[in-house]
Amino acid sequence: MDEVQMKVPKRILNTLLSSLAAGVVPRSGAPYIAIGRKEEIASLLGNLDEVAEGGAAVRFLIGRYGSGKSFLIQLIRGYATDRGFLCADADLSPERRLCGGSDAGLSTYRELMKNLSSKASPDGGALPILLSRYYASLQAEMLERNLTPEDPGFVAGVVSSVGKMLDELEGYVGGFDFARVLAEYFRATAEDNAERRSACLCWLRGEFNGKTEARAALGFRIGSVIDDDNWYDYLKLWAVLSCKIGYKGLIVFIDECVNLYKIPNRISREANYEKLLAIFNDTLQGRARSLGVIFGGTPQFLEDTRRGLFSYEALRSRLQDGRFSDAGYQNLSAPVIRLRRLSDNELLALVRRLTILFEQREGTSGLISPERMERFLRCALARAGAEEMVTPREIIRDYLTLLSILRDHPDADFDKLLESTGSPMGGDDDELPASEPLIGGSEPAASPRVSVFDLDL
Repeated sequence: MDEVQMKVPKRILNTLLSSLAAGVVPRSGAPYIAIGRKEEIASLLGNLDEVAEGGAAVRFLIGRYGSGKSFLIQLIRGYATDRGFLCADADLSPERRLCGGSDAGLSTYRELMKNLSSKASPDGGALPILLSRYYASLQAEMLERNLTPEDPGFVAGVVSSVGKMLDELEGYVGGFDFARVLAEYFRATAEDNAERRSACLCWLRGEFNGKTEARAALGFRIGSVIDDDNWYDYLKLWAVLSCKIGYKGLIVFIDECVNLYKIPNRISREANYEKLLAIFNDTLQGRARSLGVIFGGTPQFLEDTRRGLFSYEALRSRLQDGRFSDAGYQNLSAPVIRLRRLSDNELLALVRRLTILFEQREGTSGLISPERMERFLRCALARAGAEEMVTPREIIRDYLTLLSILRDHPDADFDKLLESTGSPMGGDDDELPASEPLIGGSEPAASPRVSVFDLDL
């Protein structure tokens, strides 16, 4: 598609550029600036196909701060919802872990449920929507039986259909209580009992602090509640349920895993690594169905032999690179995907894409010439250590700052702005290395968005 044909909705465009200028990954609009990562994206989309076929997958995205881990997670989340998956994402923090005191693991589950997203609700909060969608299908089924909500047998018919759908769930850990609460939710919906329906949603989101509280709200005895120890078991139940109500599976994204590395207490840290190992084994040994889990972390989180995943021998033996990794080839089928540095040409394509989006938002054109874009990038890459250490986040933030200055101060001297960075500028005739062809879009051919975002930069 020609550059001038890329039109981004104003709301998304404002949010996208504001987030990028602040160094924050946007939750929407990521495909508009997707440059490079073609092989990584293709590999992760292959995992989505495995999950859609009833399998399970686990991947680790490893890269430095600002290298694009969180961006890639949001990009894949968008692809997954477009392809009919349920997605849930959460960032770990000192209060949100995989397990720990003060319900740290349960806090992660609650965050995942809050951010549950689907194609109809891409920004989160999808739990009531997806249950309402399934209830609508139940109503259609009852109408085929000539039963309307006013008929005496309508509620019984709904409960009977739900029971048949949930029979399989009872064979899983926690499945009986999970199925019972879901059946009660649909019964309350059919009876238009808003209070009981709300109590069921609270249980499904893990908001009760104990069985006594849950029983009082639900109005019947419940064998368990979702807590710090069993929350992952309920994620597996959600994955199975997602397929039964019309989705292809559940994809879970857990970012900022470096917070596990930062846990000061060794026993607590290793307990979290044990939980991570359980998730790893479950997905790859076939004990989970229709579930994909993608973790995002730094090289330190993975490789540190004192506090990282490699300090836990069971994980180190599973995640370390094979003997042939030193040959210079990346194995994208391995559990760990190490994000490479974007090439100079990919960074140049990113700068050009940002220019298009910025000028579209401002309603201007010709704010900066292609030659000056290249000079900016040469300046950024000329800093000491930039060859290995420069990240897309730094490039994006600095470049958007430069564009804002040029917009607000038309008389600003471009050369002096570059000189103020303290890096050599290079002459106008200098060329960027061209070791790789210029990449104008990163979406694989299978992506439904290629026709919208693939620019010939």
